[in-house]
Order: sequence, then C-alpha cells, then structure tokens
Amino acid sequence: MAVAAKIEALRTAGWAKFSADADLEAWAAHVAPIAAALSQDPSHRGDWLRHGGTWFAGVNILSNDAQGRVQQGPKLRGTVIDCLTAAHGPMSLDRGQISVTYPGYPAFDGHESPAAHRYRVKRAAAHVDGLLATGPERRRFLHEPHQYVLGIPLGRSNAEASPLVIWEGSHRIIRAAFKSVLDSLPVAQWGAVDLTDIYHQARKDCFEQCPRKRILAQPGESYVLHRLALHGIAPWGAGAQAPPEGRIVAYFRPQTQGRLDDWLNGDY
Repeated sequence: MAVAAKIEALRTAGWAKFSADADLEAWAAHVAPIAAALSQDPSHRGDWLRHGGTWFAGVNILSNDAQGRVQQGPKLRGTVIDCLTAAHGPMSLDRGQISVTYPGYPAFDGHESPAAHRYRVKRAAAHVDGLLATGPERRRFLHEPHQYVLGIPLGRSNAEASPLVIWEGSHRIIRAAFKSVLDSLPVAQWGAVDLTDIYHQARKDCFEQCPRKRILAQPGESYVLHRLALHGIAPWGAGAQAPPEGRIVAYFRPQTQGRLDDWLNGDY
C-alpha cells in the first residue's frame, strides 16, 4: 500500500517524499564522509565549482555500482527503492551526483549572463532534467531521458539552506507540451527535435499555474521527482543552517536504457 501511494503521488503531484528509513540512514552515514571528501578534492573542485564558489555541481562523481554500493558499503535499500523497483524494475543506477551548496548561493561571478543569474535567483534556475542546451544559441534537445530523479540528503539542514524546490504538478504541463510535438513522430527521431520554444512556453505556464514547493529532507529520508517535473535549487537564506561542509545531497538519474517512449508516456 505504501509503495502504491507513493507512485500515485508521483503520478499526481510529480514528487514523493519518503520517511526516515534505517537502511537508507546507514547508507547516508557511510557515503557522507566520502561525498564530503570528493567535494573538497582540488581536481573535482576545478571541474565542478560554480557561482563564485557557492555551488559544487559534482555530476556523476560518486563511484557507486548499479545497486548504489560505494567502497564496500551497503547497497541502497528501503521503501524508496521498493517503490522505484516496482515502477522501473531492478536497480540500475548511474553514478551519483554530489551536489553541495554553500552560504551565499548563488553568487554572481560573471560566468552566466545577468539575465540567467536573475532567473537563478528568482526562479531557482528551474529546469527539466535531460534537456541539454547546445550551441551558442543554447537550443534544447532531449539527450538524457531519465527514469526519475532520486535525492538522498547526506547532512542535516534547514529550509533556508538552498532546498530543492519543485513546481507541483508541472510534469503534467510539460508532458502535454512535449506530446503535442513528439507523439506524431517516430521515437527514433525525438532526440533531433528542437524543443526550446515549446519548453520555454510550458515552463512559463508552470510558473503561472503550479505552486512552488520546498522539499526538505534529512539523512535517512529521501525524495523522488517525476522525470518531467520542473525543479531547481533555492537561494541560500539568511537563517540557513547546514554542516560546515555545506548542504550535501546525492542525486541519481538513471536513464531509460532504450525505452525512450517511457520517458514521455510511462505509467506515471
């Protein structure tokens, strides 16, 4: 029943939070110091430090296996994994992202335009994962069709420490917009379709129609976002509380592995 209710939440709201779980808490306790060390490694910081040193992006730097084991640690278990397995089959995880925000996020450092920085501050840089901006005009194409986004906090923080935010129900608007273009085409052609304009309009519709919700979770808890949900990272607030190493979250975004139609027309 709990698994069915969470899948229904993903279907209707576009996200689901999972309560504290001893197995997931043990996984987070094992991975937290590894993640903190990775985020302080000079070579990784050279690659992934952004926005005046206030965000460490850390994409795919965690050396986990397909079941989430890191350095002989436990594999990922718990209700959230039961839910994802029921919806998508056995775990086949990508290498995890280690996302760390620090006081002052997002600082303006000139590496993005003033307009892009304002969007980051006002709209939390809201985006749908997998639509990569390419070329000097930053056109959007589907290059990474994910199954879902799984977030696992690795330290305690409060609601002012750059929480993840989601526009609740946005996945339905995004899905309808993409279906209006892609449903008439063979799946094999979807990756070549320029989705920029329809994506920007759908994103605007989401801002106007969907409530913005903060998702706060502590070690042992987790959350899953619908693959088409509009989401981002809120600015660091004046009353933020987080560990000295920053607010660290591990994210997993396994791709559809050849089942591209599921990205748009899956069961939820």
